[in-house]
Amino acid sequence: MGFWGYFVVGRSSRPLSELAALADVRERLTLHETRGDGWQVWARPSEPQVGDMGALARGVCGETGTPALFAFVMDSACVVVEAATSQTAAGSWFGCLGRQAMAGYLSADGLVLEDLFLPPEQAAAKAVEWAAATGRTVAPGALLDVLREEADPVAEELFATFLDRLGL
Repeated sequence: MGFWGYFVVGRSSRPLSELAALADVRERLTLHETRGDGWQVWARPSEPQVGDMGALARGVCGETGTPALFAFVMDSACVVVEAATSQTAAGSWFGCLGRQAMAGYLSADGLVLEDLFLPPEQAAAKAVEWAAATGRTVAPGALLDVLREEADPVAEELFATFLDRLGL
């Protein structure tokens, strides 16, 4: 059994766990890692029903004034990524990492990837815009590669690579 839970990624001078936007999920929220320039990655194990990740991402974004990412890891096999910015161009978008595994989960409910997620090319373009909102310039090809990869061995590592490629 792999990890079920989510990661909250944001930039702040104080711990993200102190944000009002995360008050409802603060229990069991732990610092996973810190990255350069004040970026923090917090983790929280969770049941498959996590609620409205987009609202949480937008709340963190609004409270910190910087872009934010939420990632829900499903049994260490795949990751739902939702990103938010206050900039209209980048806005909010959904992508997934580990598309083949994700397709398996969705098929149980009669859904296909395209019902919920951007194709890798569009997700990479949105990720480039998101990174630009953080002040970073990233290559879409490097993001596209990771958006097409499968988890090997675990999706958490794929997500860490995604963050690296975003320049965080």
